Amino acid sequence: MSTHGPVEDGREIPTFEEFAAQWFERQTVEGGRAGTGLAAKSREDLEWRLAGHLLPAFASRRVDEISIRDVDGYRLGKVREGELAPSSINKTIATLASILEVAVEYEIIGRNPAHGRRRRLRSSTPKRSWLDRADHIAALLDGAGVLDQEARAACGQRRALLATLVFGGLRVGEALALRWRDVDLERDTILVRAAKTDAGMRGVNVLPVLHEELASYRDQRTISDDDLTFGTGTGRPHGASNVRRRVLAKAVERADAALEQDGIDPLPTGLTPHALRRTFASLLFAMGETPPYVMAQMGHTSANLTLSLYARQMDRRDGEPERLRALVEGRAGELAASVAHDPIASGHRTRPGDD
Repeated sequence: MSTHGPVEDGREIPTFEEFAAQWFERQTVEGGRAGTGLAAKSREDLEWRLAGHLLPAFASRRVDEISIRDVDGYRLGKVREGELAPSSINKTIATLASILEVAVEYEIIGRNPAHGRRRRLRSSTPKRSWLDRADHIAALLDGAGVLDQEARAACGQRRALLATLVFGGLRVGEALALRWRDVDLERDTILVRAAKTDAGMRGVNVLPVLHEELASYRDQRTISDDDLTFGTGTGRPHGASNVRRRVLAKAVERADAALEQDGIDPLPTGLTPHALRRTFASLLFAMGETPPYVMAQMGHTSANLTLSLYARQMDRRDGEPERLRALVEGRAGELAASVAHDPIASGHRTRPGDD
């Protein structure tokens, strides 16, 4: 229920729901890094924060009635619910602060009750993982291949999808929106259209190993240019959560089982589709590509992550860059020979009594 109240100049103070709706509308038109509006994914995320969390808590309150105590009470309630991670709770509070900051600028309220670090939960920065060994990448793709063999439909799709994330650097949403007309294996390019930012709309150069994976997958299917490259049996897009749970997580299980049987260390924990995107950057650096090129291929607008991966990859002296290059260039035989003759680099465990 709307509960307006007068201010000194005769204006009425809006409810949070009314003010947030106006703020959201401006964001959809003027927001985003380029100031031309929000991308679909960003808009969906903002709607989740507002409709799913902030509006149920503050909708009918006038913006001048929201106090620091109310914000702290909201935070405590979210912690007790136990449904959101601390970082996600903080994101909703950051959105609340952004909305109320405009109310401060409009001189509707005197100060922003959601502003400041004390309104946030302490949250540790998650450790970023990615695959930095050729044998681990090969094991993951082989694990996805096992899933393909076990499946009744979409043969080859699981391996080809993970290969596109690893060797193409696409975000999972970009890969799931990809259509065959955007995959040009004659020119070895992939056109990424469904990007989060203008910089994300880009042409990705197809590496030799990805060419082989996509060509093999395409040859198993009857396709048209308008078909989704990785669509469902009915031609619809897969959900990103399904890719995480039903493809990546299960491929990791198969890979770890095979690696254990061979006495090789398991894959890093916490692998996500975005971890495979970081893997792509590491692969390019292993091949000697420059940071500007890697940024362009990934659609990065900030060099921070790119340069941190560059520094780590360029500092390696374990022979792994050479094995990664062999993998990327499709020289599987050379890779196998390298692993067979270098058990330490391939991750084989030593048993008590071994030298």
